[in-house]
Amino acid sequence: MANDNTSCACNCAPKLIFPCSGSSDTGEIADRAARRLTREGAGKMFCLAGIGGRVSGIMASTGAASRILVIDGCPLNCAKKTLEQAGFKEFEHLRLADLGLEKGKSPVSDERIDEVAAKGRTFLND
Repeated sequence: MANDNTSCACNCAPKLIFPCSGSSDTGEIADRAARRLTREGAGKMFCLAGIGGRVSGIMASTGAASRILVIDGCPLNCAKKTLEQAGFKEFEHLRLADLGLEKGKSPVSDERIDEVAAKGRTFLND
């Protein structure tokens, strides 16, 4: 992954998940939902910081993905903006605010993580 090839470093086309992993309750919910989706095999959680840092292997793998899901914890849309600023335009976007979860007012619970993971699964399987 240390080269500048423009193909996926793993020679496959995975479904990638880029969650906000912010410091708020909704950031934690987004992160934990992405980890759950990864454990279930719905997709693979991937490195949002690597996109921000324009790490060549991460950029190449993302460009070769069959589907990309971005999960934002709040209306600031940091994860979405990070992908867009890196030149990625084709992705599904899930905002927890659209599910009624509000930053600073949505304590982390298994039920909330389940809800976000279920919604994310629909984006990955369409």
